Amino acid sequence: MLTGWSALLLAGFLEIVWAIGLKYSDSLTRFWPTAIMVTAIALSFWLLAVSLKSVPFGTAYAVWTGIGAAGGVIIGIVAFGESADFLRVTCVIFIIAGTLGLRLVSGH
Repeated sequence: MLTGWSALLLAGFLEIVWAIGLKYSDSLTRFWPTAIMVTAIALSFWLLAVSLKSVPFGTAYAVWTGIGAAGGVIIGIVAFGESADFLRVTCVIFIIAGTLGLRLVSGH
């Protein structure tokens, strides 16, 4: 059985998966990347909905998007050779810190 926070963590990681699938789908013209993307979107939303049974809405949404945003930037740097300059990395650290901070102060 999934706890609200574990469902939220998985939902956030699936947000990263669907974003990568979107990149590889070539404007939704390639079947498998598109199928993976659509499946990841559906599962991500379902897991987000599951998490909302016990995690406050504002916290859940911010954590979900924070995981996706930070993960997307990190994947962009590692896998696609995007810039890893100081300011960009600093901003990602702030996103991660904010996401973790919301978890710590949520009380759930």
